[in-house]
Amino acid sequence: MNKHVISFLSAAALMCTATIASAQKTTAASLWLTKADRSALFAKQKEALEFKAGGKPNDVTITVDDKQTYQPIDGFGFALTGGSAMHIIRMSADSRVALLKNLFAVNDNNIGVSYLRLSIGASDLNEKAFSYDDMPAGQTDPTLKHFDLGPDKHDVIPVMKQILAINPSIKILGSPWSPPAWMKTNNDTRGGRLKPEYWGTYAKYLVKYIQGMKAQGINIDAITVQNEPLHPGNNPSLLLVAADEGAFIKNNLGPAFKAAGIKTKIILYDHNCDRPDYPISILNDKAAAKYIDGSGFHLYGGDISALSTVHNAHPEKNVYFTEQMVVEPENESTIDMRWPLKNLIIGATRNWSRNVLEWNLAADQDYKPYTDRGGCPSCQGAVTINKNEVKKNVAYYTIAHASKFVRPGSVRIASNNLDKLPNVAFKTPDGKKVLIVANTSEAAQDFDISYAGKMLAAHLDKGSVGTYTW
Repeated sequence: MNKHVISFLSAAALMCTATIASAQKTTAASLWLTKADRSALFAKQKEALEFKAGGKPNDVTITVDDKQTYQPIDGFGFALTGGSAMHIIRMSADSRVALLKNLFAVNDNNIGVSYLRLSIGASDLNEKAFSYDDMPAGQTDPTLKHFDLGPDKHDVIPVMKQILAINPSIKILGSPWSPPAWMKTNNDTRGGRLKPEYWGTYAKYLVKYIQGMKAQGINIDAITVQNEPLHPGNNPSLLLVAADEGAFIKNNLGPAFKAAGIKTKIILYDHNCDRPDYPISILNDKAAAKYIDGSGFHLYGGDISALSTVHNAHPEKNVYFTEQMVVEPENESTIDMRWPLKNLIIGATRNWSRNVLEWNLAADQDYKPYTDRGGCPSCQGAVTINKNEVKKNVAYYTIAHASKFVRPGSVRIASNNLDKLPNVAFKTPDGKKVLIVANTSEAAQDFDISYAGKMLAAHLDKGSVGTYTW
């Protein structure tokens, strides 16, 4: 045989061998698991997982496709309420550092929280209601001469500075519960409406908040205009109907931000999924919409698909998930993460949300503090703090399954959603894939994960949650 022919056949054989080897090559994957019986709580599993070519697929398969991409992700986290900060700042220095590293660092077994929500003034999870410009009864301060971040200087601001030392790039959302009482029709921290003559003053008040926090080294990435604008029963709170919120953004807040050179994003609504008409009606007004980055949602009412309703009406605007309380019984022998995983981590992001925030970061064993006349007496923290002791609750583990791996700048990618195995997939900035799966059924589930023509055999016990990375 001609030596050139032999050489050609040898080269072809080598190519064929390389192709076969490539086809048989496996891809390693990791699993972080939480089991309903608490035998695993956000624990990395030791057994090796591999995507393998060939083989017969399971009847139940989740197929991940990174060629189809959706919205970018800004982060996952909690509300750092004044009450949360109060408990944290009262811990010993060593205990506080250990807790904050566990929450905000990414390495080792830390969970890498990447997004926080602060209240502008008090929320209902402060010891008492306050604003940054409270005046004696009958007095006003239209020039905001007495504006001062006052109470936040004792807890929220020092805690935020420690958090920023751990994670300087964390995103921060600010939300007001109420303007100063003297700006309101009822002169009370609870309920009432913003007096028309103070709309411009209140816009400047919000500008001063952003500027004041920046002077403390804290950059406010975005604000919502009003927490739960259709729920004036909290203390503090404000009734702000859609027409008023739209007019306030268009005529006061947007122009005030522009005049002051404020780059902080404006997010409207910040309330339940039962009223998608509220944000849509404002976004339909182009004069208001030019100042608006997107809409924020809670899920105490309605369906999480409302986020897609608003996205589809205005795909040029962003969607955010800004609050949900997640509670479990204290000292329970099991942990049930099915609802928050299905509806928040998976549901919100599959409906275009760029973030997921849960309510709230910390409380004590009695769910304190909270305000009188409308504060929340049952709002469990993601962690329960009793002096220097920390107990991690269901909200902590829910966020952990996403925050550690789905880093800011990740993008959601396609995966088929299954009734018994709701899931969502992401591609991280460094090219890794993340798949979060919840077994919401009453039985164990065997399934395959398919990616790029390879299969990984997976199993989740009933009520278990797994984050798969590769």
